[in-house]
Amino acid sequence: MCGITGLFAFTDTGRSSLAALPASTDAIVSRGPDSQGHFVYDRCGLGFRRLAILDLSADGNQPMTDESGRYTIVFNGEIFNFRELRQRLISKGHKFHSQTDTEVILRLYITEGRGFLKKLNGFFGLAIYDKEEDSLFIARDRMGEKPLLIYRDEDKLFFASEMKSLLALGIPRKLDYVALSHYLQLNYIPGPATIFRGVKKLLPGHYLFIKGKKVVRKRWYKVPYDAKKVAKNKLTYEQQQAKLVELMDDATARRLVADVPVGAFLSGGIDSSVVVALASRHTEHLNTFSIGYRDEPFFDETKYAKLVAERYKTNHTVFSLTNQDLYEHIFDVLDYIDEPFADSSALAVYILSKRTREKATVALSGDGADELFAGYNKHMGEFQVRQGGFKAEAVTGLNMLWEILPKSRNSFFGNKVRQFQRFSRGMLNGPKDRYWDWASFASEKDSRNLLSAASRRKVGKKLAEKRRKDILVNLHADGDLNEVLLTDTTLVLPYDMLAKVDMMSMANSLEVRPPFLDPNVVRFAFSLPVESKIDANMKKRIVQDAFRPLLPEELYKRPKHGFEVPLLKWFRGELRPLIEDDLLSDAFIEAQGVFDVDAIRALKTQLFSRSPGDVHARIWALIVFQHWWKRYMMAPVAQAPKTVVQ
Repeated sequence: MCGITGLFAFTDTGRSSLAALPASTDAIVSRGPDSQGHFVYDRCGLGFRRLAILDLSADGNQPMTDESGRYTIVFNGEIFNFRELRQRLISKGHKFHSQTDTEVILRLYITEGRGFLKKLNGFFGLAIYDKEEDSLFIARDRMGEKPLLIYRDEDKLFFASEMKSLLALGIPRKLDYVALSHYLQLNYIPGPATIFRGVKKLLPGHYLFIKGKKVVRKRWYKVPYDAKKVAKNKLTYEQQQAKLVELMDDATARRLVADVPVGAFLSGGIDSSVVVALASRHTEHLNTFSIGYRDEPFFDETKYAKLVAERYKTNHTVFSLTNQDLYEHIFDVLDYIDEPFADSSALAVYILSKRTREKATVALSGDGADELFAGYNKHMGEFQVRQGGFKAEAVTGLNMLWEILPKSRNSFFGNKVRQFQRFSRGMLNGPKDRYWDWASFASEKDSRNLLSAASRRKVGKKLAEKRRKDILVNLHADGDLNEVLLTDTTLVLPYDMLAKVDMMSMANSLEVRPPFLDPNVVRFAFSLPVESKIDANMKKRIVQDAFRPLLPEELYKRPKHGFEVPLLKWFRGELRPLIEDDLLSDAFIEAQGVFDVDAIRALKTQLFSRSPGDVHARIWALIVFQHWWKRYMMAPVAQAPKTVVQ
């Protein structure tokens, strides 16, 4: 796990950007505190920051060039089947100079060309320069576990793991107002867009091949879902469970390979507990880590995590946090974010990563299971909408009541009203509109109304609709819930969940590996019928049933509580001056010109009312954006984050 950056110049003007390569590399120091390196040849420059995981010697440093001097690679990520691939190459006469997966990738590219990507089991962002051909190959992993950003103009092409590197290279800072509009709806920016016009996220499972001034983009991987093949699945439910356990055991064992201390996140939920149970088969006294919430006992699941830790005799550490502990890290998170991202649970991930890094360099996680196997409340809502029946009709019939009752995430009754209202509204929509509505914190109309008149004119309606259409392309009126899960893997997973984990873990120089996203597990998940994943009584059905023999029964006897950062308390307390006198003050909003003063004022009024609803999430999105704006749009030069680990 590392950080990469670089450029390919099309003109002499583009070559002048090579001088900024060291600054671009320094900007991502927390991604790789162990070493750095640069490669410059003619029109190409490659930069690298290393977090040493495999072969800790200097032999593993990058950029790495083959013995002929023709090919040079920078690579961020891990390839979990590299040893098998290495052995095959050795059997064909290849000799290796290191014990790294990087050298395996380089030799595969040399011998097999771009098609080698399909052989890789792992996550990555990589770039390979061919000196003789004068070409650059850039690729991203299947599911989007590792980020890769691209900027291109007539003079050059830049790439980097983080926006900070591109800013150091000198990209123009021009706001993409369609991306801003979608951010205000979703609290994150879906790819390929970014907050800056001209900067794109290379989509998961895609690569670029650059030669001369020609840039070819190609999709090399697509999540393997075929409804007709699913219908022909002949495995019994019991056979499906056995297969899932087998695949997950293999995926977990692969992700334990490292030359540094490895641990696992253990939240007390089913997914992370499954990973710990399987990892304990292959590692004695696994290091496990949990966060407890001392001031929020409703969300504290450490007692369940301890049951799993005791059962598998792990070296378990609980980081017991107060709300003050959380609050004290808010600006650490805000300062690291280089593109607006407002999933507030990033704060907890940041702290967990920071504390875990004191004892391990790699951590396994349960990420991906909810998206693959239907683990969210919205999946149960979708199931119920499609099933119909008395309960669904009753909720919809009381729509007027849900509209007038107070709604809030911070009380049981208020939260139920909020959920019923969203469900009722979804019942009236088709699958595309319902998905977008349930994925959003604000409607398109409400998000546009937050913008100033000048900003609204810059939101191209046709472009906004095209991007939305591209996101929802897999949803059809006659489809089933698997299409919803497929859409989750192309929207929520790469641009919210995985982006959050990558940002917050790499801010603390920690590598996180999710076994559920092994390509073999993903392929199997999308071969299963909906009824294997969810029914009227159970979400994530096959995961819960398959691993029941391995987990304490107590994990099945309590409701799942996703942690809620106490934003509303902070906004009405410690952060109120930040809202009223600084970032969301009338004076700053007017001077900035991005938002509508009256709309922001109305949102603040709702925040302090008895029926705040989801407004705290929208306020948080505004605070994140405003902090980002001050840091990157008002400052003449973006500052690199402080080094977290030396």
